Amino acid sequence: MNGIIPLYKPKGMTSHDCVAKMRRLLKIKKIGHTGTLDPSVEGVLPICVGEATKIIPFLLPLKKVYIADVFLGKSTTTEDADGEIVLEKKVETPPTNEEIHTALRQFQGEIKQVPPMYSAIKVKGKKLYEYARENKEIERPSRTVTIYKIERLITESETNNPFRIKVTCSKGTYIRTLCVDIGKSLGYPAHMSYLQRTETDGITLAETVTFEQIEEAIHLGEIDTIFLPIEFGLNHLAIYRVDEAVKRKVLQGQKLPLPKQLLKSEPFIIMHENELLAIYEKHPINKSEIKPVRVFNIHKRV
Repeated sequence: MNGIIPLYKPKGMTSHDCVAKMRRLLKIKKIGHTGTLDPSVEGVLPICVGEATKIIPFLLPLKKVYIADVFLGKSTTTEDADGEIVLEKKVETPPTNEEIHTALRQFQGEIKQVPPMYSAIKVKGKKLYEYARENKEIERPSRTVTIYKIERLITESETNNPFRIKVTCSKGTYIRTLCVDIGKSLGYPAHMSYLQRTETDGITLAETVTFEQIEEAIHLGEIDTIFLPIEFGLNHLAIYRVDEAVKRKVLQGQKLPLPKQLLKSEPFIIMHENELLAIYEKHPINKSEIKPVRVFNIHKRV
């Protein structure tokens, strides 16, 4: 059993909880996820099963898309609705649509973020949330992230507090922190009151399945229909197609001559017909060769 399950993570579960539940349902230990979502967050959480776990490092750098609510007037310890209120300011006149759009434009492109204290980033060998639980606030180095697109979404209530945004961003972006900073630019303490991940690793909401659907598929003996093929998660990599003779060398993990064709990305995947064989890259020393990064041992395709 090898492939990607495009799970819709429900609220109230950690990403680790989701992996543990999938291991119980599928009775397989070799399972991992492609990017942590906090318990209060719902949305797309790809689960890699079997040989698909080998592609996780190649998925994490991809763009993410989120929908979030920015709540003005209250900041919290965790920068979301789960934390304790630390600062309040009454919002007598919510910002206008133009003021919100002007504020959002400031965050387009590369920006600096200071990670929240309630995060898993390590400083001096210790995770920040461990310091936070000890009521210790320490200096955190800022990091550069990229906001490819940020826009205001009009909801049915059309309220300007909270107001909803859609963000397309790079790996490592803290949407909680982004909401806080947007609030500051509007002159208010703020926090993120809602978050949903709508796309990650090329997988969208429309492709996701719930735990209930997975359990039903297992009951009906149709679990294979739930999986996406491993190569689905590698669509961003170039393809080098080989013949049967080279296929045997690839599966043995051998180095190969540098292909004459121009490859648009590195690393790249090697395929024989419709069969994914491996991920290769240019040899760092011998520039006339390519070497394996991951070789897939897929006896039964999902």
